[in-house]
Amino acid sequence: MFTGLVESLGQIVAVLPEPPGVRLVVETPLLASGAVLGESICISGCCLSVVRIDGPRLEFQLGPETLSRTTLGGLSAGSGVNLERSMRPTDRLGGHLVTGHVDGQGKLASRNQMGDWVDCRFSAPPPLVAQMAPKGSVAIDGVSLTVVAVGADSFSVALIPHTLACTTLGGLQPGDTVNLETDLIFKYVARWLEARP
Repeated sequence: MFTGLVESLGQIVAVLPEPPGVRLVVETPLLASGAVLGESICISGCCLSVVRIDGPRLEFQLGPETLSRTTLGGLSAGSGVNLERSMRPTDRLGGHLVTGHVDGQGKLASRNQMGDWVDCRFSAPPPLVAQMAPKGSVAIDGVSLTVVAVGADSFSVALIPHTLACTTLGGLQPGDTVNLETDLIFKYVARWLEARP
């Protein structure tokens, strides 16, 4: 489990073919210094396991499912990624409960500068948008955010200067694709209501 509070920005060093998937090499001195093999790290919203540690670099294996359902398949050397280690039971939950299991992808439809803040509207599949509510939570590329407004096939969030400066969301431009994870509690409540006789 994660909180959606990004600890560090990492940079993709290499994407190495490893049929049927790939190996992702990420430069992250901060996280690599204390990493252990097998631990879970959220990379731009996707929970992956560390398979090799090489100084300031961590390596991860991505299978066909991850490549097809997330934006990670489109990464290349030089790409930036949001990184967060899994939370400990004693950690403060400053964001919201994030599993690192991407529900789908969205696309930045518009970006509106409002002083130092940026208002972003994302288009997304209607079934995902149906799991969102104003003032509820959503994880975009692993970043915990509060939903401002929800439409039939889009939703909006407001990005504060800190988020713009310390995550990859600050560099998003209209048309860019992002990983989305809707609120875990919302999903369980919706599933419970569906299953009721």
